[in-house]
Amino acid sequence: MGSIGAPELIVIALIALLLFGAGRIADIGKGLGQGIKNFKQGLKEAGDEDEDDAKDAKAAKAEKAEKAEKPAAKAAAKKEAKEEAAPAEEA
Repeated sequence: MGSIGAPELIVIALIALLLFGAGRIADIGKGLGQGIKNFKQGLKEAGDEDEDDAKDAKAAKAEKAEKAEKPAAKAAAKKEAKEEAAPAEEA
C-alpha cells in the first residue's frame, strides 16, 4: 500500500469541489479555522484557571497556617507570663 501522493490529493479536492461547491468549501474551511482557534483559546484559559486555582489554594493554606499559629503563640505567651509571675509570688 502506498501513501497518498499529489495526484490522489488532486482527485479528492476535485470531488469535494463538485460535491460542495467553491463557496461551501470556503465556509467549511473558515469554520474549521475558528474551531481550532476556539479550542486553543479554551486550552489556554483552562491552563490559566489551573494556575490561579493553585495560587489561591497555596494562599489559603498559608493563611490557615497563620491563623493556627496565632492561638498557639497566645497560649505560649500566657504560659510564659504565668511562669514569670509564679516565681515572683513565691518570693
